[in-house]
Amino acid sequence: MGVSYIQAEDAYNFALYSKNAGQVNLLLYNSASYTVPVVTKVLDFNVNKSQRIWHCRIPAAQLNGAIYYAYQVFGNPDITGEPAYWQHFDPDKVLLDPYAIEVFFPPDFDPAAACQPGSNAGKAPLGYIPVDIGPFNWQNDNMVKHQGDLVIYEMHVRGFSMGAGSGIDPKIQGTYAGVTAKIPYLKSLGITAVELMPVHQFDPSGDNYWGYNTLNFFAPHQEYASDKTPGGQINEFKTMVRELHKAGIEVIMDVVFNHTTEGDIAGPVYSFKGIDNSTYYMLNDNAANPYDNYSGTGNTVRTDHPVVQKLIIDSLLYWVKEMHIDGFRFDLASIFSRTSDAPSNQPPIFAQLNADVDFQQVRLIAEPWDAGGEYQLGRAFPGSSWAQWNGQYRDDIRSFAKSDAGMTGTALTRIYGSDDIFPGDLMNSYHPYQSINFINCHDGFTLYDLVAYNDKHNEANGQNNTDGSDNNHSWNCGWEGDANVLPEVMVLRLRQAKNLATLLLLSNGTPMFVAGDEFLHTQFGNNNPYNQNNANSWLDWTRLNTMLEHYNFTVQLIRFRKTYTLISRSRFWRSDFATYGFDGNGIDYSDPSLFYFAYHLTDSTGSGLELYVMINVDWNPQNFTIAISGPWKQLINTYLGAGQDITLDNPPVINESGYLVGERSVVVLGR
Repeated sequence: MGVSYIQAEDAYNFALYSKNAGQVNLLLYNSASYTVPVVTKVLDFNVNKSQRIWHCRIPAAQLNGAIYYAYQVFGNPDITGEPAYWQHFDPDKVLLDPYAIEVFFPPDFDPAAACQPGSNAGKAPLGYIPVDIGPFNWQNDNMVKHQGDLVIYEMHVRGFSMGAGSGIDPKIQGTYAGVTAKIPYLKSLGITAVELMPVHQFDPSGDNYWGYNTLNFFAPHQEYASDKTPGGQINEFKTMVRELHKAGIEVIMDVVFNHTTEGDIAGPVYSFKGIDNSTYYMLNDNAANPYDNYSGTGNTVRTDHPVVQKLIIDSLLYWVKEMHIDGFRFDLASIFSRTSDAPSNQPPIFAQLNADVDFQQVRLIAEPWDAGGEYQLGRAFPGSSWAQWNGQYRDDIRSFAKSDAGMTGTALTRIYGSDDIFPGDLMNSYHPYQSINFINCHDGFTLYDLVAYNDKHNEANGQNNTDGSDNNHSWNCGWEGDANVLPEVMVLRLRQAKNLATLLLLSNGTPMFVAGDEFLHTQFGNNNPYNQNNANSWLDWTRLNTMLEHYNFTVQLIRFRKTYTLISRSRFWRSDFATYGFDGNGIDYSDPSLFYFAYHLTDSTGSGLELYVMINVDWNPQNFTIAISGPWKQLINTYLGAGQDITLDNPPVINESGYLVGERSVVVLGR
């Protein structure tokens, strides 16, 4: 599928799937004209169609200088077996090949032309005809795969290096090359994987900043490339991956196979709609707008169709084999369970991924829900070996940290590895690392905003503050926002941020945090900045100086987790884990006003490491009895200030059996 160069014949082969098309024309363009093709190849189904595939081979000498291509697809009036309104053929539209590996947007690109009747010639995205720029020098690059030391850093490519104080060449700010330039920072931070928010080519028009509006599943997003020459964006992306691998950092991609940018009946006709609408989208009997909308964006990709499944597998294989990607996070992954009839417990695509040897070492992460009400966190998700974003962990730890009543037992379960969601019993045998634990991600408050705002402040999004969740489990520590904030409130906020980060890194499972949380990046209370391609979202690197205390704490906290390997295990802690009340006795979980507890963690595998953790989220300090006799080393005390809050080198020795844990703080003793 797509276009490929046949070296032996010095020719290009073009192939396009369309079951229901009555006629397909291949359009070739050069750089002098994006409106009138220099070559139009009319495909004769008697010669240029095999089953559902339309194809042709054109010698390079007959390209007439073309460097871009697209298709024109006509409908078939004799289609039977499905309603006519399921088709969206429009021969006036210039259509992008779903398998194009690089996309070009002409100067007059206009999405409105794809939404209206009439031609969009000269205003439509085009695929590049691949050029031979020689093999990329991977320098013996290999896949990176972390285990117990995995710490995921969710990153927006543009937002990561576009903001003030990034310290890199302005020419590469907000690009793949910008990420490459900041690798020394990532390495010093200590994270071991980056999870890139969508980098598939998405619609560059309008207010789509996050990128969850895919146009093409093979091409890297061209706006993130500083090199706009043919092949340049691919090589720049590959260079970023290679250099991240050299630093020992995994590269995970956030992929959006649940919907496309084409929207519903009123949306643009760029590609899939005009090529074979009923193959690529889930449809219903509403003639006025037949698109099922389980994604919340207007359409739903028909992932139960074999051709669509092949497209998805081919895309993943391309990114693994050609671009050396280590893993994928699947946005709204429960849509894979959606079929034309009813949700399926065994979607075929999971079996295909499990059976393919090329995916055996690829990290697969699900967002185990969709926008249509399907919620499959834990055992309900069909990919039993996949990791999953644990939204319950986020909500419960947030609630516990701000002293919501009755959360102590639940918090312990989350710290233990959420075995109520990912059971490790004989029947299920889930692993705690399958729980992707997070306090914050791109979708919602940043860590700082979580402790600085009770309410969302999304006015900048242009929807009168109606967008974004109202269920944030946040607490502003007594003052909304930063205007005229009291010093004592700031002290409490910084401590709460340290508490949340510490609980995350103490928890069994796979920790993830969003870029900028290490220096308390703020979005000024906006918990849904999907359209904020500006300083409201871009990381403000000047906060690295103003919030240096939290940055240093985070660096040492990651180091702590890597050092104390007994925390992150492939199995649950089981008999190595014991809980205690503040007095060294048992815990009364029925007491809703209980806001403090302790636990002791050992390592029966023989490392000799131990931890004793005391957590107090009450308003008052609490005298704890250390149930396990010392001596201990005081590794973490979030109540203390910079330089004393985390002391991995030459820590204070604790011999006493009692310890005063300050209000709203976490203490970690180790040996």
